[in-house]
Formats: sequence, structure tokens, C-alpha cells
Amino acid sequence: MNSMFPSQEWLNDLEAKLNSDTHYAEIAKNWEGDLFFHIEPEGNLKEKLTFYLDLWHGTCRKVEYNPDPAKYSNVAFNLTASYDNITAVLTGKLNPMTAMMTMKLKVNGSMGYMMRNVPVVLDFVRCAQEVTKEIV
Repeated sequence: MNSMFPSQEWLNDLEAKLNSDTHYAEIAKNWEGDLFFHIEPEGNLKEKLTFYLDLWHGTCRKVEYNPDPAKYSNVAFNLTASYDNITAVLTGKLNPMTAMMTMKLKVNGSMGYMMRNVPVVLDFVRCAQEVTKEIV
């Protein structure tokens, strides 16, 4: 279940990991909020990339690779990062909370909710890191 980021396979592996990881299920049991990622081109990524995750009470109900942002205009959290910054988070070189605080990962949504749920955020990132074998 390790795949190359970014890819449909990676997103599918992340969904499977989130839905099979008992630690994530427990720590995120009260989480209610979907995520829409906007990855800005940089380095090896030549075009803007998007992906969507519907996270609800410790499960991932849906993922979509490279959807039109207009399709998901009412998400709880829009996250924007450059390709290099998101891959730094996925490889453990950049702490996700540091990335948010330094605006390397911009969050549009309730920062209060995000900050009250730091353990959920960190465990989500752990799951994402565990399925990331390679960076394109």
C-alpha cells in the first residue's frame, strides 16, 4: 500500500489506510470536515493539482483525484500548498503544524477547529506519510 505521490493510486491507498487504521479511527472519531487540497505547480509538478477527501468520524467516505474546485465549493477546509511544501510534509521534512503557522500550507476554514484537533491532523499526516513511497 505504498505508492507514488501524486497519483490516483496514492489517493486510493490513503483512503484505504484511513479506513483500516485503528489508531486514526479512534483519534478522529469526532472529526467532521472534508478537505480540498490545491497543490500549486513547482519542481516536477507542471500543472495545478487538486484532490478531495471526505473525512467523517474516523473514516474516509470519499476521495476524488483532480476534481474541478467548483464542484466542491462548500468544503470545510481548503488547503493550498506548493508542490515542494506538500512533499516536504509527506516525507517528514516539514511539520504540518509548522507549515500551517508559516503559511507554507494555507488553510481556508476554521483554524480554531483545526487547532482543537491537532492530534487528528497529525495522525492524518502520519497515515499520508505511511502510504507515500515515492515523490514524483
